[in-house]
Amino acid sequence: MRNHRVALAALCLAGCASSPPGAPADAFLASMAEHCGKAYAGRITANQPASATPDPFEGKTLVMHVRGCDDPTREIRIPFHVGDDRSRTWVLTRTGAGLRLKHDHRHEDGSPDAVTMYGGDTAEAGTTQRQAFPVDAASIAMFEREGLAASVTNTWAMELVPGKTFVYALSRPNGRLFRVEFDLATPVETPPAPWGAGG
Repeated sequence: MRNHRVALAALCLAGCASSPPGAPADAFLASMAEHCGKAYAGRITANQPASATPDPFEGKTLVMHVRGCDDPTREIRIPFHVGDDRSRTWVLTRTGAGLRLKHDHRHEDGSPDAVTMYGGDTAEAGTTQRQAFPVDAASIAMFEREGLAASVTNTWAMELVPGKTFVYALSRPNGRLFRVEFDLATPVETPPAPWGAGG
């Protein structure tokens, strides 16, 4: 009987010592929240295969601004400025099972783009430094409706190495890879508000 109780106690301790399922997601959000109010310059580190048409990102100043931090344990908004184009905002939200990434696209007058609020939820716990977001069903339906068939297999990823780098990446099974790396060690001047966000 005594041995049985010892075994139960050992199991309890092992269970208590393990991380709860939400820990990586919460830690990732917390690390991002440490940058609230700051902006960082980025550079493209992968963009393949090469496009036959002019690429909207190449040769442009790339800046991320960790801006929407009213409730950083629940949601953080990160405008992604491409030159003077302030149409893009990444919306990172805590869900019951992990994290959700959505892309809020706006026109200069603040109205939503026809292709907006697309993205997906984490399918795995990820780590404190990397989270991946396979495309969700609503986004697939939007892409198909708007004639963007190539995007129905998208997976987005975010990586954060504290004090060093933040990475935003898009990949597809066919070999498509777009990756931007931001230098977290050197904040830059904060840009204007993204379109549709006010002052």
